[in-house]
Amino acid sequence: MLARECLEEFKVECDLRRLSTRTTKGYYNNTALFLNYLEKHESVTILESIRPQHIKKYLQYLLNRKLSPTYINGILKCLRAYFKYADGEGYLDCNPAKKVSWQREGKVLIETFTDDEVLSLLNAFSGSDYLSIRNKLILAIAFDTGARNTEICSITEADIRDNVILIHGKGNKERHVPLTPYLKKLLAKYSRVKEHYFDDKNVKYPNLLLSRTGKPLTKEAMEHVFRQAAENANVRESIRCSPHTARHYYAQTNLRNGLDVYSLSRLLGHENINITKRYLQSLQDSSIVEMAVKTSPLRNLRI
Repeated sequence: MLARECLEEFKVECDLRRLSTRTTKGYYNNTALFLNYLEKHESVTILESIRPQHIKKYLQYLLNRKLSPTYINGILKCLRAYFKYADGEGYLDCNPAKKVSWQREGKVLIETFTDDEVLSLLNAFSGSDYLSIRNKLILAIAFDTGARNTEICSITEADIRDNVILIHGKGNKERHVPLTPYLKKLLAKYSRVKEHYFDDKNVKYPNLLLSRTGKPLTKEAMEHVFRQAAENANVRESIRCSPHTARHYYAQTNLRNGLDVYSLSRLLGHENINITKRYLQSLQDSSIVEMAVKTSPLRNLRI
């Protein structure tokens, strides 16, 4: 069987599994680049002819191009998904990707906002008009839920419950995040202003956050709101002001406040706890010591 024929089948399988467009595109494009390499450098086009050594050579080829181990592991993840499908369909006697190890990644240090910077960002929109109140709510949701950019855009009115917000995450997985008193207050104000603003307009979308014309917000619009806030707030130039950096702040602040890594992993919608551990690794030693004082074994004993 031609490896490219299997790739086309694999793409259909991704669509049937309702993977996100971004995930499907990543799997397809990265696997296609690997198959291009095999044809050009190894003269291999048959799926059954691909060996672990071919994958290892390709990874070395990427390393020689100065690509990071983290990026290369992302490529390997795509290849593993492709060969897992081929193996599951019975096209292979053995899965060659299983014998290829992950690249060793260095310690990931994730730098994010300080508490003062977050306060400045939240105060960047102080007007009483619809867009100002909406923009402040966008920032607050990002900082207080840790939701991803696209997840925030997809929140609907019906997803707002008494004490939780329903988040529609990657791979159509749903999770709940707390609806804090601060968010409740902002939501009440936003709902009132939003109803008045769209009173004479024909709004067709159930999304919570809408553009000035009543359409759902896009990822680009969200990024623009953060850039606008950064212009008015005293944020360091070394920090990228974005919803993703707000997610980093959410994770690290929760860890500093004593939330366990497992619970944080569920709130962030991570596939496994190893991804969440990166935030723990990025905490300063002083923060770790502070956390340890609160959980000291002898702290609450009557000695």
